[in-house]
Amino acid sequence: MIPTEAAMEIRRACQPGRIDLDALGAEFQRTGHSLVALLRGLQAACKGTGGEFVHYGATTQDIQDTAQALEMREVLNEAERDLVMTVRRLVELAVTHRDTLMVGRTHAQPALPITFGLKVASWIDELLRQGERLGQARVRVLVVELFGGAGTMAGFDGRGRELLEQFAARLGLAAPAVGWHTARDRVAEFTVVLAMLTATLARIADEVRVLSRPELGEVAEDWEYGRVGSSTMPHKRNAERSAQVVVLAKLARANAMLGMESMLQEHERDARGLRIEWVAVADVAHHALAALAILREVLQGLRVYADQMAAHAYAAAEAICSEALMLALGRRMGKQSAHALVYDLSQRAQSDGQPLRALLLARAEVASWLGAAELDQLLDPARYVGDAGDIVDRSVRRAQHWLVGRQPGAVDLPHSSAPKCTL
Repeated sequence: MIPTEAAMEIRRACQPGRIDLDALGAEFQRTGHSLVALLRGLQAACKGTGGEFVHYGATTQDIQDTAQALEMREVLNEAERDLVMTVRRLVELAVTHRDTLMVGRTHAQPALPITFGLKVASWIDELLRQGERLGQARVRVLVVELFGGAGTMAGFDGRGRELLEQFAARLGLAAPAVGWHTARDRVAEFTVVLAMLTATLARIADEVRVLSRPELGEVAEDWEYGRVGSSTMPHKRNAERSAQVVVLAKLARANAMLGMESMLQEHERDARGLRIEWVAVADVAHHALAALAILREVLQGLRVYADQMAAHAYAAAEAICSEALMLALGRRMGKQSAHALVYDLSQRAQSDGQPLRALLLARAEVASWLGAAELDQLLDPARYVGDAGDIVDRSVRRAQHWLVGRQPGAVDLPHSSAPKCTL
């Protein structure tokens, strides 16, 4: 399409140090254009007539969109590496605390007995789905753009498709079927997927923050002498890192909204939506990667107080074992009737400050159905965690399968991991 000598000269001109970067600032100011100054600087660095073929048939957004796709790939690479390390740590926690008894809470109130391993299994399960989303997004999002001013490839002398596919192969990106100058769903998906990932990280972090309150004291962020929680209250050990992850998730969500806004564009080119992306893509990437790094640090040093968890479960045993009690009585008197009975007695126990066990045994029909020994078993929270252990085991196996071949802390994911097919 262009003389070989011109192509080689342009290549030489692109080497570091050949372009006068200091001169570009004034040219940007003079032209008011986001790329022309660089193109003219590249042209000036070319000898002979080679510079005449710079940017041949392409348009500014072709270059910027492709560069952004390369940037998004680097972000996804790093997010996947950090996610692998996070899941590995959660698997360790789930295995260690598979049977660690604790209070399960719904609507901020004691509900039923669970295990800490089950809580961690829920985190793992959600993060694995986020990992799937990251992988699926790579296929749709990481594509080149090289379609010319209005998407027709008219400047490429009928060889646009061939050029596009070779261009994509050189960069390790996919070649789209149609230009996407104003079809911005790919970029919007990138921002939304990262915002969703960060929201999951925030759910985990906020649970750490809440469970670390002194009145609960079931977990805590690692702490070392010298960390300061307050400039005025020397005793403070705030769950600062967990709180920061929640803040980052809110910021990421705001940028996902900007990513959606960028989808509303007119005709074949529209800078109004495009320039929103320049903020949204960079910021959501920063927020997501920062949240991953911070939460990984929190989880690595997480202190789990199993004895405190169990103590809270036994202190709330009469409340969190009400379902077990109701179902046992239901086998004698019917489930709905048993619910009414246990409701009446448990609500009275809470209002009057009386033990539920005493109120139960004071009812002749209950005493005839449930002896003291059986009642003790029904009010033992450790006996009513259902299939929690099996659920943890399944979650761990799924995570271990997902982790196969994924090495933590790798320098980079190879370009071969990017989709090569023509979409």
